Amino acid sequence: MIDLFAGCGGMTVGFSQAGFTSKLAVEWDRAAASTYAANFGERHTYWGDITDVPDDEIPDADVVIGGPPCQGFSNLGSKDVDDPRNKLWKQYLRFVQVARPEVFVLENVERFRKSSEFALLLAEADHGMIKDYELAHGVLLAADYGVAQRRPRTIVIGSRIGKIELPTPTHAKAPIEGLLPWETVRSRITGLPEVPDHVDMPDSRTTFFDRQIAGEFKGMDLHFGRQPRQLSLDRYDHVPPGGGRFDVPDHLLPRCWREKATGTTDVMGRMRWDAPSLTIRTEFFKPEKGQYLHPQWDPLSSASRVNRVITHYEASLLQDFPPDFLWCGSKTEIAKQIGNAVPAGLARAVARHLRTHLG
Repeated sequence: MIDLFAGCGGMTVGFSQAGFTSKLAVEWDRAAASTYAANFGERHTYWGDITDVPDDEIPDADVVIGGPPCQGFSNLGSKDVDDPRNKLWKQYLRFVQVARPEVFVLENVERFRKSSEFALLLAEADHGMIKDYELAHGVLLAADYGVAQRRPRTIVIGSRIGKIELPTPTHAKAPIEGLLPWETVRSRITGLPEVPDHVDMPDSRTTFFDRQIAGEFKGMDLHFGRQPRQLSLDRYDHVPPGGGRFDVPDHLLPRCWREKATGTTDVMGRMRWDAPSLTIRTEFFKPEKGQYLHPQWDPLSSASRVNRVITHYEASLLQDFPPDFLWCGSKTEIAKQIGNAVPAGLARAVARHLRTHLG
């Protein structure tokens, strides 16, 4: 396979678990590319702008995968149709045109299917760069494929060996015959120390692409705590599982929240042990950004409450990264890599589905 806009390799984890091997990976962010190289090898990892990869350096491949940057499509982004990052999917199509894979998989945010760029993608399949490919597309919920996270993603499968529909769910919220129950936060992070014993990652450096970078870190290296103010701790203490800012007494709320009576319901939220998490975003370490408080909370005992946000390690496990996955970069850079990744379990489900159609 060829892996474009590879990030730190979330999609690659799933595809490699299904038996695929990457021949070329392209990623412009140095920290993410270093993480990718640490886990899958540096030799085939191209750190740089995808537009700088010449056609004659694009290898043949059975499959091309990737998620072009989506900030212009995202609910949290600019929603600017002229955002230059939105045009990068055309570079993705260039690789498909040159490599001539039997199948390609394009991944993006849920809103992508409603964008003008998606309409252009359909036009390219009708009479343009990918006219030899039949497309199937839809929004898949990661929890329906064994990921402990309610994360919707647009998946497009293009095939020149006959139309390949999207994979059917393997898991369900309600009991359904033949389907497994949703995975939960408990199934991913239970048993980890409730009080991390450090607040910093080890002081170590490694070298990729002839430059030094912080790393390689793995597992408990990323299970570090933070040092919130007492006011923040007081706020956390009032939030039950599934709750959020509306559970915090008015006298503890910042003015902006007191004056905003509706909306942003998941901020300052606490996860539930026995349900999937909500989407893990790039700033999961900030409770004001979403439902990121640790799920442990006892209504009768303050001493039995874990009043902290999830750690980087816990976030990576909720994103379905293996416990021994290696990471490079600063705390913020690694958080960005985790939040931007495709959950490995979702990618694995798509990859296994494709294997049944490929020769």
